[in-house]
Amino acid sequence: MVRRLIGQIDFCLILTLLPLLQGSEVLDPGEDTVYKEAKNNGLEILDPGEVVYMETRTNGVVEKGVILECGSLLPDVFIWGFTMPGTATIRAVAYNFGKGPKLQKLAKTLGELSIIQKSASISIAKLPLAAQGLYTCQALYDTAQGAKLYYYYIHLHVLVPVTRPYIVLSDSSPSEGKSMWMRCGLENGTGPVNYIWEQTTLDNTTRIMAQSNNSLVNITWVSRNHTGWYRCLARNEVNQAQSERTWLDIIFGPDVPSIEVTPYSVTERGYSALERETVSLLCQAPSNPPSQYIWFYNNSQVYMGPTFTITRILRMHTGHYACLAQNSYLNTRSKKTITLTVYYPPDGSPSCTVRPTNNYTDLTLWCSWEGGYPHASLHWSPFLPGANGQGYANATLTQRGPGTANNSVFECHGSHVALNGSTSCSTRTWHPPGEPQCYAYATRNNEYLMFSCSWEGGFPRALLWWASSMGEAQGKSEENSNILVLHSSATYSGKSFVCHAQHPLFSERKQCVLKLEAPVLVTQRSMVSVYEGSDVQLTCILKANYPATEITWYNNLKQHVIETPSKYVLQHAAAWSNLTVRETDGLRDSGQYWCSATNAVGGTEIPIHLLVKRYPMPPNVTINKIVYSTHQQTEVDIDWLIKTEGDITGFIIERRRVPTTEGKRDVDPPWLKVAVNLDPSIRTYKMGGFDPTGLYAVRIMAVNHRTVGHPSEEKRPAMPSFNAYPAVIGAAIGGMIIAAIITVLLFMYIVRNRNNNPRLHDLLFGIRNSQSRENINYPEDESVGGAEGDVSREEHGSPGPAMTSPRATVSPPDLPPRDDNEPVSVTITVMATS
Repeated sequence: MVRRLIGQIDFCLILTLLPLLQGSEVLDPGEDTVYKEAKNNGLEILDPGEVVYMETRTNGVVEKGVILECGSLLPDVFIWGFTMPGTATIRAVAYNFGKGPKLQKLAKTLGELSIIQKSASISIAKLPLAAQGLYTCQALYDTAQGAKLYYYYIHLHVLVPVTRPYIVLSDSSPSEGKSMWMRCGLENGTGPVNYIWEQTTLDNTTRIMAQSNNSLVNITWVSRNHTGWYRCLARNEVNQAQSERTWLDIIFGPDVPSIEVTPYSVTERGYSALERETVSLLCQAPSNPPSQYIWFYNNSQVYMGPTFTITRILRMHTGHYACLAQNSYLNTRSKKTITLTVYYPPDGSPSCTVRPTNNYTDLTLWCSWEGGYPHASLHWSPFLPGANGQGYANATLTQRGPGTANNSVFECHGSHVALNGSTSCSTRTWHPPGEPQCYAYATRNNEYLMFSCSWEGGFPRALLWWASSMGEAQGKSEENSNILVLHSSATYSGKSFVCHAQHPLFSERKQCVLKLEAPVLVTQRSMVSVYEGSDVQLTCILKANYPATEITWYNNLKQHVIETPSKYVLQHAAAWSNLTVRETDGLRDSGQYWCSATNAVGGTEIPIHLLVKRYPMPPNVTINKIVYSTHQQTEVDIDWLIKTEGDITGFIIERRRVPTTEGKRDVDPPWLKVAVNLDPSIRTYKMGGFDPTGLYAVRIMAVNHRTVGHPSEEKRPAMPSFNAYPAVIGAAIGGMIIAAIITVLLFMYIVRNRNNNPRLHDLLFGIRNSQSRENINYPEDESVGGAEGDVSREEHGSPGPAMTSPRATVSPPDLPPRDDNEPVSVTITVMATS
């Protein structure tokens, strides 16, 4: 029955088994049919009647156990077969045809093999290496749909654990520079095996030196760094194991010795020491085995051992010191030589200053202290991080210019190994005051233009340079002041030249601008009129002019005006000039005057027309009377009249001698001025200086300032006429005046002396009672008598006025009546007081 069933499975494939594999996939290589387990509905028959093939791989370890599964459910019939590696024969190991599992003889060679209860899976204990191969389980299931056949192919790989490895060295003490190999030996273990090499160095640091699947490590160049303890670790899929530690000793050296000098001081030429110090020289040369040391001074052996000490070193000990290191095992040696110098400090103290740098945008602090050996150490303070502010013999520090405050002070500190203390110097930086000043001048009669720019002061000094308005550099840059000289040219008119100034303490440049301009002249009045004889002032103004120049005047004859106080007066200022023409004359001074100005970039001139006007013609004069004052004919009286009204400032009287009729008259004699500038209000004048024997003609002219009117008709003086009446009248009047004066004086004398000469008084004036009488017909006449008493009081010295008016005396009432026809004697008393 079994034989028939197997034959049907192998050749006819009548029965088909349904796979029962939870959570797995089965791929039939021949039919490409895939069966999957349904998670909720149990077994799903994809294609009833087809054989299902399932293939898996598993590993086992020698002397360990392994389970080979044949489905998850117990089949109705199953058969286990085994195929050894390298063969194609399948040999039966166990089967179950429904009456229990049965093992074959082959099972004993595969280890302790058994069938797990209630399943078709095999358990192998103490797995031998011979159990490795292909296991095939054929499982037959009887289902409601019919018989289902499953094939389970299981590849079992038996692994062998690695044994404890061991290290094999080609040379345990190789010399540095040679080659060697190390091998990690292993008795047994299934490959692939991974090998890890560990090294523990002299400083107890462990590192992985190499890692690969090769047990052999080749070192082509052995170095001292390979010295140390080595361990090999082998690892496969089963386990890992490590070897014992093995010491690898590398023979090397000696290296070039290193010499350590104490106290330590290094220079470019070697080492240094201060005189009278104790100096220790220590020589070290790495070597295995350790080196032996020998010291030489200037090629003479002086000491053996690693440390050579010189107490109270002197200048004579300056020289070359050599250390020789020897390796007795390798018979090798190395040598190192140093130079030891005794130091002394420089003289004096450091000097420092500030200099501009980076095109005068930054500052360079410069400090120097030269001399001595070695050079002194210098550094600036305050010191900015990252700045190069220190050095030897000379130290420079670049300081950002705009970031430096005005009047900042910097110190340079100097020190030397031969000095106990330090010394320093300081410097200060400040910017120039104010702004740069620039000027332009014309030289050599406007042949050259000279531009001057200065910005004095400050430290360091400012840099100045000239440039055109287009930015083109002119000339060279100079410190503190800059002078640029150019040939004069009219093309420069209207153009600007800029003086740039740069100082490190300012972030922006300063500048001053000079704009060249040809002169431009204007005048307040281009036409000036004046009456002749007056002073006139002509004005010329410079509106544009740089470089500055003076105004030159030319008169109406185009002659250069030079100041002449009697005629021309010049007044100059920066932007104007006045020309004063004195006592103008219509014929000589009228015309066009010119003011001219010329500088290095151009010139100009403007005309000013001067019109000297004459005063209006004065009115004509008529001689009214002209006679000799006396019969001596030496003086002449002249009277004149003005026919019309007009402007008159005076009169001119002229005379000339008239030739006699007998004389020959070829040329009229000239008119001579007798009187000029006569007051315009007078109309009569007495002239003298006449010759009684000559004949004269006289004329008169009116004058209006400098305008002389037409002369009058000339007339000759007439003889005076005889008239006695004026003389008689004059004599009578004179006599009467003299008599009156005498009489008054006499009266005054008598009145004042009436007490002393009463008879003379009475004789002249009469007694009081016989004074003139006057009838009193009205009451107011009585008051006269009262007043008379007052007069008598005054006569006796009572206070009163200096002079009393004459009064009429009143007749007493007892006088007899008088005849109306009787003559009345009236006496008028005149009293005078002094």
